[in-house]
Parts: sequence; structure tokens; C-alpha cells
Amino acid sequence: MNTAFSIFIVGWTLIMVGLLAIGGYFMFRKFLKRLPKEDGKSIIDWEEYYIEKTKNMWGKEEKAFLEELVSPVPELFRDIARQKIAGKIGELALEKKKKTITQDIIIEGYIIATPKRDHKFLKQTLDEKNIDLKPYQPLFDQ
Repeated sequence: MNTAFSIFIVGWTLIMVGLLAIGGYFMFRKFLKRLPKEDGKSIIDWEEYYIEKTKNMWGKEEKAFLEELVSPVPELFRDIARQKIAGKIGELALEKKKKTITQDIIIEGYIIATPKRDHKFLKQTLDEKNIDLKPYQPLFDQ
């Protein structure tokens, strides 16, 4: 067998194993989120519940604002990020007994639902829109 062909086969095998491992990791994470917790519902079930309960509370401007916030997320993961953030926003709105989703609830839900590394873009967007960050500083510090 040719040496170049052998190197190609070994390299291709390593690439395929790496890609399968990455895909398996993300599938396993999704599987873990689907496992029921003590209350009988999974994390994704709760997200869907809060989205369903609050879907009539969203206005066009609020939906557009949420879309703007999730825009830096790669398109492949954007639906998942949107669902997670919208679920947290819905949970907060129901806890606070709000009648509509407001910009304040969206910002608070975004901060809580996303990791700290994603807060940089949120701060940048809020600065561009001249929205004061001071009320949200305790949430950023958590």
C-alpha cells in the first residue's frame, strides 16, 4: 500500500472520529436535558411550558428585540438559544405576574439564561440603544 494513501486513511479516520465525538457530545447534552427531573418534567419540557403559557404576552417589538439579542449566536444553535432564553423570560414574567413581556423582563431573562461570556454582546447592544445598565448590574455580578 502506498504511504501517502495510508496517511490519508489515518488522517481521515481521525477527522471522522473527532467529528463524531463532537456530534455525540451535543446529542448527549440534549439527551440529558430531556431526562425528567424530580417533578417529572425535563428542562426542555419546562421551557416549552413557559413559552406556551406566555406566547400571547409577546408583542412585535419584544420579539424583534429578542431576535436582535440572539443574532450573534451561530445559526445552527440559534433556535436552541432562543428557546432557552424565551423560556426563562416566560418563567420570570409568570413569577412576577406580568400581563405583557417588557424589555426589562427580556433583559433580565437574557442575563439569567446565558453564560457570562455572552453578556458582553448584551452590554454592547444595550449601550447602543441607550439603555441604562445600572438596574441590571446585580444580575451581571451573579
